[in-house]
Amino acid sequence: MSGGRLEHAVAAFLRQEFGASVAAIIGFVDILIEDARRHDLADVVPDLERMREAGVQLSALIAKAVETARGDEGGIARLRHDLRTPLNAIKGYGELLVEEARDCGQGALLIDLGKVLDLADRLLGEVDRMVEVVAAPPVEIVGNVLQTIKPLGDSEVADPSSIASRILVVDDNASNRDLLSRRLQREGYRVTSAEGGASALAMIAAEGFDLVLLDLMMPGMSGFEVLSRLKADGGTRHIPVIMISAPDELDSTVRCIEAGAEDYLPKPFNPVLLRARINACLEKKRLLDELHAEKERSEALLLNILPRTIVERMRLGETAIADRIAEATVLFSDLVDFTLLSATLSPEETVKLLSLLFSQFEDLAVRHGLETIKTIGDGYMVTGGILERQPNAAVAVAEMGLSMLEVVERAGRAIDKKLQLRIGVHTGGPIVAGVLGTHKIAYDVWGDTVNIAKRMESYGLPGQIHVSAATRRLLGDAFRFEPRGLLDVKGKGSMETYFVYRRG
Repeated sequence: MSGGRLEHAVAAFLRQEFGASVAAIIGFVDILIEDARRHDLADVVPDLERMREAGVQLSALIAKAVETARGDEGGIARLRHDLRTPLNAIKGYGELLVEEARDCGQGALLIDLGKVLDLADRLLGEVDRMVEVVAAPPVEIVGNVLQTIKPLGDSEVADPSSIASRILVVDDNASNRDLLSRRLQREGYRVTSAEGGASALAMIAAEGFDLVLLDLMMPGMSGFEVLSRLKADGGTRHIPVIMISAPDELDSTVRCIEAGAEDYLPKPFNPVLLRARINACLEKKRLLDELHAEKERSEALLLNILPRTIVERMRLGETAIADRIAEATVLFSDLVDFTLLSATLSPEETVKLLSLLFSQFEDLAVRHGLETIKTIGDGYMVTGGILERQPNAAVAVAEMGLSMLEVVERAGRAIDKKLQLRIGVHTGGPIVAGVLGTHKIAYDVWGDTVNIAKRMESYGLPGQIHVSAATRRLLGDAFRFEPRGLLDVKGKGSMETYFVYRRG
């Protein structure tokens, strides 16, 4: 670790250690001035501006003391005197304003005036400690933080990246937390605060936040370590983090950005800059959330069009998806006389009825491990053994077919109409399956097995499942069968077929 880098960081730490309370004083006085002007209390503004002036003077004194007073006995003595002068001014004007506010019933100012006076009292009580720290700064704390943040190499170029209502403020300094929380609450955000890294991680694990404002230099677990843990966790890496700290050196800024921080703000922060960066960060998160939601909607739509395994293959870069399947079971179904029935229904009722039936058919397909291929008008096609080997595909298809008959019967009773389904099933191969189209893509299957299954449906009877002899052999004794005898099937000649029923 270079001496120059350490010296720079020590100076920054000292400005943070004692400048934080001064920055809080200035921040609360700014709020008081805004409130006074908003409530037409112009007579108190001059004294508030004097308090702010004293705060600015005190801040400048601390910065100067860090740079010049160390090792100078005379400078140390002058520092004790110089620090007390603006503090006494803040305290004096503040006490006068408290008395005036009480006399005039201006209670809105009393809370923040009390905070300013408390901070001034605390600083007055710490003047001697402040002087001692300036004379002998604690190098160890700063060194530990710098050990976790490696310096930039000469060849590295900084390229920092610059919604959403709930914000977590993480800072070990109570005044900083209070001031920042007040500022953000005035902007309409819901704000929660944490005094350290461990408590912040626990809160983030338990609750949802849209943004984290994270102090870099904290005892125990530094802000950089908190940031690194958040970005290493898949459950929290999406939460944007803005680092806030006095050390404004380039390497700390870039390392935080590289670790996943969205932005970086120096302390004491500028309210206008703070607002702009928070708004930009939250807007970016809002857009990313919308993009993620749109991606999920697109994913759900794609999975409604194509089987999941096909979607995964397309993601891997396959452009021409075509497979030859040795054997599969195909089911076709058709609603009997649905064209006549739909003439008695309104368009809305027709679509609602078909949507109800097909959604229940799809649920059955998922339950039985089958794949819906397509719907054509009031026709429905499902397969087993197409996308993966399924030894009992024929049994699963037959079970689904019987459940489909029950679904249609219930739907007919519900609308007081005679609804009947005709189902045909055939098992065979080979079958060709693949994806068609580029704009309106579809997954479909072809082959003689598909044609025979369609023939089984068209030659079947209402309310029955009509299966080929090949399917009957695969079903074994799992069902009850009624032989139909030899049937002359167009294009296929004589075929032995069966009707299928549940046992019992």
